[in-house]
Amino acid sequence: MERIEHFLKEREESGLLRTLKPAASRSEGLINFKENVYIDFCSNDYLGLSGHPALKSSQKEAIDTFGSSASASRLLSGDLDIHHELEEKTAHFKGKESALIFNSGYQANVGVISALCGRGDVIFSDRLNHASIIDGIVLSGAKLFRFTHNNIANLEELLKAHRKKYKRSLIITETIFSMDGDKAPLKKLVELKENYDSFMMVDEAHATGIFGEGGSGVAEEEGVSSRIEIIMGTFGKALGSFGAYVACSENLRSYLINASRSFIYSTALPPSVINANIKSIDLVREEPYRREVLLENARFFREELQKNGFKVKGASQIVPLITGESEPAVKLARELRDKNYWTLPIRPPTVPEGASRLRFSVTYYHTKDLLKKLCDDIVQIHR
Repeated sequence: MERIEHFLKEREESGLLRTLKPAASRSEGLINFKENVYIDFCSNDYLGLSGHPALKSSQKEAIDTFGSSASASRLLSGDLDIHHELEEKTAHFKGKESALIFNSGYQANVGVISALCGRGDVIFSDRLNHASIIDGIVLSGAKLFRFTHNNIANLEELLKAHRKKYKRSLIITETIFSMDGDKAPLKKLVELKENYDSFMMVDEAHATGIFGEGGSGVAEEEGVSSRIEIIMGTFGKALGSFGAYVACSENLRSYLINASRSFIYSTALPPSVINANIKSIDLVREEPYRREVLLENARFFREELQKNGFKVKGASQIVPLITGESEPAVKLARELRDKNYWTLPIRPPTVPEGASRLRFSVTYYHTKDLLKKLCDDIVQIHR
């Protein structure tokens, strides 16, 4: 207990103590917290689908048919026809032979990586990959080499020096990075993967539903889906629901059903969630204007901030405003909250030391007029 108390005190004194902030309600880009209504810039509901009438009705339909829970793991009695319907639809959506549903992005990354790799194998991971990827690598027992973020030359140096020493080789990257909002150089990564006898896994959690002609993600946009062995993503962000998927070959799907502990030992996602996921893929195709408006408005906001001298990153709906140290990020977030904007500071260890920021998640609800006013308010605070 003394160690725990010391940890908490140290975090509080350094301004890094995390606390939960329960909201009374959230809908259509707004969040109600302590009887105040704020414009929500922390949500990953990028396309505004979480409140879509079609998703709500699909959930009610599933509850009426199947009840509120799957009530067991899929290898017992929790496997339903609609789980398979979703997997078939996901595979087609991602341009792959097959797909397997997981209960969350964290469980997918941890379960897939630890099942695929082990001692004697090697994994090359982008330095800014999500914590769930790192945890999966640690669980696998494989040797880890982290390459400088989006640095093809550094990755090739590592492959040249180390690939031949190990049995299997896996290269892992996100396609849209959750804290910087930038894209991975997928085509070049795929070329290296093929040149160095490796296989590849990409995390499309923040790209699914937004990028590509059909909204499938960056792998579709870059035309490399067929050359990437494992494409992972989530239903809980742009698709407005919950859960995750892995799109892959039929053989790999069968292997994961038998070897991925996070899949085997979890109660299946409830039918209401599965039905909503099925409908959300349909909506991405039926309402492409949502992602078009989203990306245009995010581009506008990023350029407005740059015009006013702010340091921003990314090329997506995620717009990080870099403050450097933690204190300015905390101060800016607090003053923006006074103006009814809900945005929280991102600080170490989530981002590296000296890279604290406000991470603005632009959604379909954020119009250009709203984003222009937000930029003007940030400028006013900095005067």
